[in-house]
Amino acid sequence: MEFVLSQPPGMNDRKPSQVRSEPARDRAEPGWADGLRQLYNSVVHEPLPDSFDDLLKKLDRAKNERD
Repeated sequence: MEFVLSQPPGMNDRKPSQVRSEPARDRAEPGWADGLRQLYNSVVHEPLPDSFDDLLKKLDRAKNERD
């Protein structure tokens, strides 16, 4: 799987982007923040591989046996 970050439409490397503010925090975000947020969310929502799931279950069982 390959991820590619691209600039949002209307962005130009030579011109500063228009400053957008968030209503909740009222602070400016760089233009690439949305792309980075989308990439992060796509990774977070990927399913857990079976081998990791099995390992976590083994660790939980071992912890419960100690307690």
